[in-house]
Amino acid sequence: MSELIRVNEIFGPTIQGEGILIGQPTVFVRTGGCDYRCSWCDTLHAVDSSYRDEWRTMTPEAVMMQVEILSGGKPLTVSLSGGNPAIQPLGSLIDLGRREGYRFALETQGSLARDWFSRLDVLSLSPKPPSSGMVTDWQKFAECVDAAGPETQTVLKVAVFDEIDYAYARNVAARYPRLGCYLQPGNHTPPEAGVSDSAIDLASILERMRWLVDKVTTDRWYAATVLPQLHTMLWGNLRGV
Repeated sequence: MSELIRVNEIFGPTIQGEGILIGQPTVFVRTGGCDYRCSWCDTLHAVDSSYRDEWRTMTPEAVMMQVEILSGGKPLTVSLSGGNPAIQPLGSLIDLGRREGYRFALETQGSLARDWFSRLDVLSLSPKPPSSGMVTDWQKFAECVDAAGPETQTVLKVAVFDEIDYAYARNVAARYPRLGCYLQPGNHTPPEAGVSDSAIDLASILERMRWLVDKVTTDRWYAATVLPQLHTMLWGNLRGV
């Protein structure tokens, strides 16, 4: 019998708002639970145990059925996010979906390696910079890179809020020069459930984006890709988009 998956929400199709798949039509499966507590987390409803009553336990078959209903039965990319989706037993879900032609991308901070990372199409490793208040365990991070193996496209994605975060991102990229590196300006907006797009401090985010572009180009860090959080610009921190 397949293990149960703790699910916070399943929604879409919408577009992927960040990273290597930005702009691509996607159905999101957001799991519940996380081993981190980042100071600026924008998905507390999928992290904090106070929201546990909103999470459902679902079989991989039930999750995949919902994905197929949302996508109209037409395969597309399924984004596995959280919280930290690596906490959940997602291997069977990935196998089910891939048999039907769906692609799977997962984003995690790189704190827990899973053997089924090698069955993903894209693994986005998003280590949390100093502004998060978290400390990266580089041994565990390396285990995640190794678990993905050569068949999974593995990339780095780092949120940058300030000079210290930028230096951290440079360090991460130097550790893994063969992995594509995507940078995005951090979002300081309070992550209250149901906030409207008017609550987003878009001016500050865009200012940080311009600063980040200037930093990368001045430093001639041409291997980096700087992108906005497109979903934040369009919908703020609204859930389910």
